[in-house]
Amino acid sequence: MSTTITGNILTPHGWVHGSIGFDRRIGVIDGGATDPGANGDPFILPGFIDLHVHGGGGRDVMEGGDAAHVIAAVHAKHGTTSLLATTMTAPPGDIVSALRAVGAACAAPRAGSARILGVHLEGPYINPGKLGAQPDFAAVASMADVDALRQHASLRLITVAPEMPGHLDLVRALTSAGMRVQIGHTTGTYEDGVAALEAGAAGFTHLFNAMNPLHHRSPGMVGAALAHASYAEIIPDLLHVHAGAIKVALRAIPHLYCVTDSTAATGMPDGEYMLGRQVVHKCMGGVRLGDGTLAGSTLTMDQALRNLVQTLGLDLADASRRVSTNAADYLGEAELGRLAAGCFADIVVLNRDLHIQAVYTEGEAVEL
Repeated sequence: MSTTITGNILTPHGWVHGSIGFDRRIGVIDGGATDPGANGDPFILPGFIDLHVHGGGGRDVMEGGDAAHVIAAVHAKHGTTSLLATTMTAPPGDIVSALRAVGAACAAPRAGSARILGVHLEGPYINPGKLGAQPDFAAVASMADVDALRQHASLRLITVAPEMPGHLDLVRALTSAGMRVQIGHTTGTYEDGVAALEAGAAGFTHLFNAMNPLHHRSPGMVGAALAHASYAEIIPDLLHVHAGAIKVALRAIPHLYCVTDSTAATGMPDGEYMLGRQVVHKCMGGVRLGDGTLAGSTLTMDQALRNLVQTLGLDLADASRRVSTNAADYLGEAELGRLAAGCFADIVVLNRDLHIQAVYTEGEAVEL
């Protein structure tokens, strides 16, 4: 059954004031070019895409079971129509159990919920000297290890510390096998970052966090990202990264995109939650370990968009690309992250204050 909605529609060619018709995919977009600030109608944007999601609604990806489905439903209410379920550094058995559950969730999608595109394997192939909120189960990887994990779920994105022994060869092998490799949780130098990019690494995990900072005589991993990256993810909750540093990244990295790094505490009251094997505490708008270390976030993608526009001053079209299109392009998902005929009908409708009015995933309305 076809649906039609009207408003200010953000297409790949600019804003159109008119109507968009869709069922599972987008059909016809009718209307004329417009300045969306010239009328009071809602904004119609591509659904948000979040490539770093640990949890939400009190559930954590590492739990297994139906956690991935619950998390996908929670984030859909905030405009996320596609996501990567993100794991934590953990013993091998824990990771396998989580991957099996995510693989099952991918094989049985639920209507009116965010699409689970696969897995972002954030650990264990990281540096034990930059764990951040990751448990201390970091490991050096081989392609055989990764191939064993791939039997259980689609690994779309893998975070790697390139300075660890053998990891530059791993970056080459993973890239050749069609996986995106991100540099993160690393003590590596600027030179390590450049070498990893030359070996095929494509981005950086939560830029600025859990990596060596920029200094003018020692550029560090942040310097490698700012000087050379085309893509990187960043957490725009204004807690993980200062607004001024986000502006630096926006000027330096052409296809910077936003992630939430959200945890089980997302959408929940203050209290204790699990992040993998770690107990975390939600309070004062953030999530931390007992020692005060930031441990993911409670950010949602609609709030990320508002932060980009209302605090950082991006225009809405640019902000939309940062929470949708750039991430789709990064994963090579040409039918996601844009409102155009033939693309999946993943759509977010926002009021003039940029709050959610409606969300559609493959044409199905999300119950808000």
